[in-house]
Amino acid sequence: MSIALTTADQPCEHILRAGNTNCAGCGMSLGLQLLEQGLDGARPTLAIPACCGIVTAGAFPTSGYGVPVAATTFASSAAVATGLSTIAELNEETEPVICWAGDGGTYDIGLATLSAAAERNENIIYICYDNEIYGNTGGQRSSATPEGVRTTTTPKGKCEVKKDIMRIMTAHRIPYAATLSIAHREDFLQKIRTAAATRGFRFLLLLSPCPTGWKSEPDESVDLIEYAVRCGLFPLYEVFDGERYRVNVRPDGTPLEEYTSRQRRYTSADVDLGHLQSEILKQWRLLDGLCNAFPAEGKMAGRAPKRN
Repeated sequence: MSIALTTADQPCEHILRAGNTNCAGCGMSLGLQLLEQGLDGARPTLAIPACCGIVTAGAFPTSGYGVPVAATTFASSAAVATGLSTIAELNEETEPVICWAGDGGTYDIGLATLSAAAERNENIIYICYDNEIYGNTGGQRSSATPEGVRTTTTPKGKCEVKKDIMRIMTAHRIPYAATLSIAHREDFLQKIRTAAATRGFRFLLLLSPCPTGWKSEPDESVDLIEYAVRCGLFPLYEVFDGERYRVNVRPDGTPLEEYTSRQRRYTSADVDLGHLQSEILKQWRLLDGLCNAFPAEGKMAGRAPKRN
């Protein structure tokens, strides 16, 4: 049995148990371990839709998870989490309810219930581990797949740009939204703690390497995310109440090639690195403009969730 220690030094099981069937180098696995550290001993209830994350649980009666998990349909994780959160509050329970969902169940199939829960400001934490494909069903493109990337359904490279899910979620004026990096541990832990201390709907986006789908080496997963942040492709930032912005880590001029050259999914002839670099610069002009116009100063408490 895999054992962790709570803040009271009482033994309890890890959120992600040892011996699970996740692939080597899986960003989701690393994210779950950091999530546990950031929760500082809290024992969440997870709502997980159809994705690699629910396959992690394995076959009944055993489970790869050491906490309660509700397996949901692709489209309903935020709705199920809403029900779990409501019952928990009626029972005066304080442990967090967390949606743990892939990009297919977030950007695409689950967007309706995600938006509805955010609009109602339900008291849940929603974490999307974004591996930029439908990783559990064959590596098909999703709306989270970057432009030019090869997938099983875009063998010559995807033509459309990646959907900006952070802008969609901040438009709901939720109390807290942030991006997470498995290569920036302290930043990751601080954001989990901020989310846990905030009431209402919280949305966290984790760029999650998938060596199988990204055609990358398992031992380079953390390095890949570090390069993604350093070259500016994946900004680390926070948004409070949908209107106050804070950048946590700025790009340092690392060439985009440091990221793309380590993934064979970028070998499509349609990948124009110059174009991708111009899109990164455009993204940062927008983000810097928002940070300058609407800076986050000090600690933001977030608005309280509403109940009918």
